[in-house]
Amino acid sequence: MESFLHLVCEMAPFLLLGFLLAGLMHAFIPGRFYSRYLSANRFRSVVNAALFGIPLPLCSCGVIPTAMSLRKEGASRGAVVSFLIATPQTGVDSIAATYGLMGLPFAITRPIVALLTALFGGTLVMAADRRAAAQESAVAAPCATKGRAAQGCAAPAPTATTLGGRLAEALRYGFVEMMQDIGRWLVLGLLIAAVITIAIPASWFTLFEGNTWASMLLVLAIAIPMYVCATGSIPIAVALMLKGLTPGAALVLLMAGPACNMASILVVRKVLGTRTMMVYLASIILGAVGCGIVVDALHYGAVVDFLGPISGADACCMADTPWYAIVSGIVLLLLLVNALILQRHHHHAQGADNEPQPSSTSTTMKVYHIQGMNCNHCRQSAERAILAVEGVTAATVNLQTQEARVEGTAPAEAICRAVSEVGFTCEEVAAN
Repeated sequence: MESFLHLVCEMAPFLLLGFLLAGLMHAFIPGRFYSRYLSANRFRSVVNAALFGIPLPLCSCGVIPTAMSLRKEGASRGAVVSFLIATPQTGVDSIAATYGLMGLPFAITRPIVALLTALFGGTLVMAADRRAAAQESAVAAPCATKGRAAQGCAAPAPTATTLGGRLAEALRYGFVEMMQDIGRWLVLGLLIAAVITIAIPASWFTLFEGNTWASMLLVLAIAIPMYVCATGSIPIAVALMLKGLTPGAALVLLMAGPACNMASILVVRKVLGTRTMMVYLASIILGAVGCGIVVDALHYGAVVDFLGPISGADACCMADTPWYAIVSGIVLLLLLVNALILQRHHHHAQGADNEPQPSSTSTTMKVYHIQGMNCNHCRQSAERAILAVEGVTAATVNLQTQEARVEGTAPAEAICRAVSEVGFTCEEVAAN
């Protein structure tokens, strides 16, 4: 328990700052600002997609509907892949937390590696798919020209117009919605780190001493299939390095773990094709491993000390924890409790109150099971996609039950097609 509380206090000031910055980005930067610069099938679009994606606080599940929406806006396939790779690997919240717990070298390295791997993957797709992308550009017209702005082709525009309203929206998004999205994964990461600190012998990773490749392959085998957010991976990496894992292998965990999991791999294959999925996966693996080797070479060559800040923050010692870190830790835990427990009950009650009811005999209520939603951003994307279908008069998507209740005369095929276009699977399960 001491290890867990210490990690919370160490990360809390930087996490709170990161959540605040994420909320400010959401409230003050319109979603269409991002898609405007990604449509051309050229290297500049790939670079723009990576630069736009790196600071965004989206996990590997939440980035999927955003990327699919960018594709519907007319973004090139290379730009979409670049965005898919760069965005989940890091964000303003994880960069701040990385600096707080792992020091400046890792805080600088993470966004650089995210940029390099995104450029690598996006350029490969652009070069291999230039002709196909040019053919599809006439078909994938911007949603705005079709009068479908409500479909969620980009992040929703901020609803508030006054400065006070925008600030309130930023606080709600950063400290409620974002914590609902990644809070359970952050807590899980902290608990895993505490268990690692206590349970794994200090000499365990000496089995791989002198064999960086073996440790990296082991980390890849664990990181790729599991889900861990960019922020939640930080305490796990710290705990493993304190047990002897090399900095380069820890970087592989920090980049490959958040960037992909089985769910995102399957969605990319379905929406963008098998070839694009292979390039996406290979770019993440090769980029993370290649940069991990460089990090180990710099560290063991005494060029950059990646372990210094980590070794100085002994996870078993809480005597030097400053008062502001303790206060920040208490605030963070209270916000997490609010997001994970109180808000969950609130959404259940709100879903029951707002459940659409058939308004006349000419409309029907249908229930759909939607697979692939893991965060509020996913839920909002699916809901906007359904509401944009002609004939839909009301719709409510419940993240906990993975169900959508839809009122109107729209056929089930149109509903499921709209949901599929933003990266999820849909099936009608009941009708009233």
